[in-house]
Amino acid sequence: MNKILKPVFLVFMASVLAFPPTVRAQHALSPEEVKDHPAFIRDVIIIDAGHGGVDGGTSFQNILEKDINLAIAQKVFMLLRSMGYHAVLNRTGDYALSEENHWLGTRSRHLRDLAQRKELSRQIPTLVVVSLHVNWGRNTSKRGGLVLFQNEGRSVLLASAIQQQLDQLYGFKGNIEHGRPFYLLNQIADPAVIVETGFLSNAADRAMLTDRRGQLQIAKAIADGINYYLTVI
Repeated sequence: MNKILKPVFLVFMASVLAFPPTVRAQHALSPEEVKDHPAFIRDVIIIDAGHGGVDGGTSFQNILEKDINLAIAQKVFMLLRSMGYHAVLNRTGDYALSEENHWLGTRSRHLRDLAQRKELSRQIPTLVVVSLHVNWGRNTSKRGGLVLFQNEGRSVLLASAIQQQLDQLYGFKGNIEHGRPFYLLNQIADPAVIVETGFLSNAADRAMLTDRRGQLQIAKAIADGINYYLTVI
């Protein structure tokens, strides 16, 4: 099995099997066949659960960003699936994507991790890529969601749609930002955004980010933003 697609294949299959038989294949296909089988799958939404494994991301005491990212990503995945979209998660557990990258000739785990995230969008037909992260600020009063966009019009529209939903959830207006220095946004050709789902450094945000119902509310805001974007483009 192609090592690039291995982490998401089971989740990919689960999402496909949730649809009626008329829009899915009659038998399981390999990842290579998936890419070339239009009757099996149309364009998908890639949900990038940031960090993982040895890379915990930002933290507060024993709370790790990687765990929050995965929990929210799983909820976004299920919500999108319930809306009728094909979606995939780039990781389904606590592992680093760099562990799956045996093709990039570098010792840098960080570069292998980022390249693996980018490569998935090249392996399967992709509508959008939504990368989930958690923010941190020195000013502990700073809170709310923040969406970073590519220097590309469709990415700006996607970021605006998600930001609007997060603003409604958090109760105040935020501003989308150009994610100029971020590898993922610079390297992915498809419309992509990075969603900072809240500030772990803020007590109110932290309570929401670590609560299942709060995570579901955040996930719903993201899924609703994606849905709105896909209905207007």
